[in-house]
Amino acid sequence: MHRSLFVAVSLCALTACGMQGQDNPEQGEASSIATAIPSGGPDYETYSDDNHADSMASNDGAIATSDGSDNPIEDPKHRLVMRAQVVLDRIGFGPGVIDGKMGMSTENALSGFQEANDLAITGKLDDETKRALAEWDRIPATRVVTIPASWGDAQFKPIPEDPARKAEADNLGYTSLDERLAERFHTTVEVLRQLNPDGRPAGASPVARSGAARDQAGARPTERPGDGYFRPGQQIRVPNIGGDAIEPGAIADKGWQQTLAALGVGSDQPEVDRIVVSKSADTLKAYRGDELVAMFTVSSGSSQFPLPLGEWDILGEAYNPPYSYDPAVLGKGSGATYKLPPGPNSPVGVVWIDLSKEHYGIHGTPDPETIGRAQSSGCVRLTNWDAARLAGMVSQSTRVIFEA
Repeated sequence: MHRSLFVAVSLCALTACGMQGQDNPEQGEASSIATAIPSGGPDYETYSDDNHADSMASNDGAIATSDGSDNPIEDPKHRLVMRAQVVLDRIGFGPGVIDGKMGMSTENALSGFQEANDLAITGKLDDETKRALAEWDRIPATRVVTIPASWGDAQFKPIPEDPARKAEADNLGYTSLDERLAERFHTTVEVLRQLNPDGRPAGASPVARSGAARDQAGARPTERPGDGYFRPGQQIRVPNIGGDAIEPGAIADKGWQQTLAALGVGSDQPEVDRIVVSKSADTLKAYRGDELVAMFTVSSGSSQFPLPLGEWDILGEAYNPPYSYDPAVLGKGSGATYKLPPGPNSPVGVVWIDLSKEHYGIHGTPDPETIGRAQSSGCVRLTNWDAARLAGMVSQSTRVIFEA
């Protein structure tokens, strides 16, 4: 059974674990949790009938969506690497940010898949690995979705750099609808723009065939604060992530259920009895017995705050936790301490997995593209979606091993 931490405990534990560059002025917030994430239970507007995530959830039986005609919008590009990333992400070997490029996180994901399937561990998309991945050939790299109209209710505004002003915010939410979309589909705003030239899905007809299509063709940034390239009601092409189904009644915490939906993370996660974090490889491996069932790229420790090697216990989990900013504990000298509000742009992201090593934990991040590249202040940091997924795998009986 999972045990949620009391706020007082989470505040104490979260004091120490900041990260380099945590006060990024480009990060942002929504005015409140209610506007940052759709409110309500399994019947709120963006939930579909058969998948309690949202109306943009994966539906492998009907990947393509009509562009106002009787013809589906086919992706004009094969996107081999992105398709491999999408498949690896679905089956638990997280490639980090899905961008269609080979990089460290994708190579780690391939290595994990190869290890789990008794293949030569090369970290490359070699012929043997392609054959093993052929089981998922029916899953294309991208799909077309419509941004829910309810997303227009959210308010987006920048997060100030000063911790004192951050502490005054209601929620450290998304800076823009664009950023929210990118996190929902495990990618970046830049990749989403590449998949949607001129604001329309790649492969869409250049000729508007209906009023709706004409509106879509004319989709441009508006003047409202926080708006960017995308807008509610717009039809767009996105990475075809899956595994986002949330079973009715599976998540008792409604706020956490909404967070999972916002991250495209489903409720069906494998239970694991051991996780191993490698400082040298920047990986977190999750095992059930001797079986490797998941692997993620992480950032862990620094020269000032080294990863505490050894074996640790999990004390509990805090969902959407607040954060205690203490410059002395973070090695930034003396100064005032502040309680920062929760949100996906919190220094610890959306979840804190508390460890028996005081002040240390496993958590998310507001900067997914830095995972495996930027150091942390001792803790283990993952993308928000990977951290949320891991939270569904572990329990207080899961052993945690940190190794060099």
